[in-house]
Amino acid sequence: MIFLLTLMILAIACGVPYKGMEKNYEQRDHINTPDYSDLHYWAAHPFKKDPADSVPKPLLSTFQPDSSVDVFFIHPTTYTDDQLPFGYSAPINNIELNTKTDYTTILFQASIFNEVGRVFAPRYRQANLQAYFPKNATDSSAAIAAFELAYADVKTAFEYFLKHYHAGKPIVIAAHSQGTTHGKRLLKEYFDNQVLKNKLVAAYLIGLPVTENEYIQLKACTSPNQTGCIISWRTYRDGYTPPLILQEKFKAIVTNPLTWTNDLTMAERKINKGGVLLKFNKIVPAVAAAKVEGNVLWTPKPKFFGNIFYTTNNYHVADLNLYYLNIRENVANRVKNYFNK
Repeated sequence: MIFLLTLMILAIACGVPYKGMEKNYEQRDHINTPDYSDLHYWAAHPFKKDPADSVPKPLLSTFQPDSSVDVFFIHPTTYTDDQLPFGYSAPINNIELNTKTDYTTILFQASIFNEVGRVFAPRYRQANLQAYFPKNATDSSAAIAAFELAYADVKTAFEYFLKHYHAGKPIVIAAHSQGTTHGKRLLKEYFDNQVLKNKLVAAYLIGLPVTENEYIQLKACTSPNQTGCIISWRTYRDGYTPPLILQEKFKAIVTNPLTWTNDLTMAERKINKGGVLLKFNKIVPAVAAAKVEGNVLWTPKPKFFGNIFYTTNNYHVADLNLYYLNIRENVANRVKNYFNK
């Protein structure tokens, strides 16, 4: 409930009037199977104008987009209604959900990567947020089926991307939350111990745990320019780690998004070049520090106007937003180093 309330507050604070954008979406409710040859089924695609193309105004004067790399972005859960109006799986053509997806996560997260390459982000029949919290065996079965359906869509989209758009370019995989659930499987199936591994610039799998021994060949990134590796973190207020995470029996990959190492030193907020939190066109410098602590990332309470109302200890919804400019710079550095090799 705290997570959902935070999500609602953040969406309102961002001033994103996605409700007003619904009129621009084509009605296709009678179809519930994605066809990735149709741009309609991509939340972001280089052959259409979409929110992933957006650039915060302070960055426009230096914006120099490149197309030598492809970014495959898997969005997090936006089907959060705990009443499960569509069951455990979201319909692919629900205009309200698609608008919400496009003007929250695609705008505020996928846009981070739009300078280094072409951004592809498929729509998929995402599992409802409650699939992560089954209450009984029936719920568990329904949740598993929902995650399988969602991954089947992501996999189909990725295969279509490889066949029709990829053309041998280097690839950045980026995902958050439920997107990371599916991104982890995608890496296992197509990159780990596979030829495509040589095309991987890096995988930014944020918001859910990736274990250090998850893969045969793919390992955690431990330096700012390293390529072919995995970056991951989950953000909480310093001093707080959820009880469920404290019970984890594995060691998770935790990358400090200010130093891009996994050492335990606190990176002060002054080296945070800026987050994009409340308004897309406003950069908030020095908004958050970062410190690897166990299986999570800690920061003192973020500093931004209105943070007095930001009382949660769980910064999941802002995992990427808090470090927007540093991530943007880091992926550019990794791409440059990939080509230098």
